[in-house]
Amino acid sequence: MHPRTFRFAVVAALAPTAQAWQELARRAEELGYDTLLAPDTMTTLEPFTALAAAATATERLRVGTFVLPAPFYPPSEIAWRALALDLLSGGRFDLGLGAGRPGAEDEVVHRERRFGTPAERVKQLSDALHIVKEELAAAAAGRSPLKPVQKPHPPILVAAAGPKMFQLAAAEADILTLGLDPRTTEDGLAAKIAELRAIAGSRVDDLELSYNLAGVGTELPGFLSQQMGVDPAELIRTGAPAVLTGTPQEMADKLRRRRDTLGISYIAVNGMFLEQLAPVVEMLAGK
Repeated sequence: MHPRTFRFAVVAALAPTAQAWQELARRAEELGYDTLLAPDTMTTLEPFTALAAAATATERLRVGTFVLPAPFYPPSEIAWRALALDLLSGGRFDLGLGAGRPGAEDEVVHRERRFGTPAERVKQLSDALHIVKEELAAAAAGRSPLKPVQKPHPPILVAAAGPKMFQLAAAEADILTLGLDPRTTEDGLAAKIAELRAIAGSRVDDLELSYNLAGVGTELPGFLSQQMGVDPAELIRTGAPAVLTGTPQEMADKLRRRRDTLGISYIAVNGMFLEQLAPVVEMLAGK
């Protein structure tokens, strides 16, 4: 298969003011990033509100959830919110869904929803994907003026790391983001891609594969260890793909190799490293 063109996303969740948030979105667009992605946690901006504000401040930049824990929401609510944001962004919305990240059970009590077993949550995600697609397709074909701009629905991103989620993503997603431990090595990343290919078969060629960079460069703030659960210096020592190091050319070469050998073409980066990755984005975006 011919390699996909590179796309780049910024993952951001907080800003001190509305103006600062919209300036971040405009800066990402100016630097050539393709997408602004917002996580869904109780300690960050509510993603649909934040992404709507970002969309109104930009012209080209796509916006997306990264990712909604499907067990936290009734599926019809996800469809309703996705429909609204797709419309208000002018068709620049990606719907990211997952089965619930590690630690999310501490937040579910605030959502008045039950955080089930892993198998139950995969089933909830599967059901949500089917219902959301059905309801958005119905809206596209219905008489109401409230219709998705992207037909029959916005692109769907699924976060996955294991066999059951790989199988679900292969069947239902347009984009698969690899939700791996940041300590995963280059060999471990290659092994996961091999596992995905074995499960997805020919369908893997239809998936845009994404990987998240937790850091860029060797000057990483210590508080990143709280976010990642591991000392960033350890990741640099082991050459973990979650941290990209080297000159801009060296970093670009690493991403090209991963794209050409593993098929990973959609690169997301922690928003605090927006500027550090920008030279690489300039070299690779759309190529």
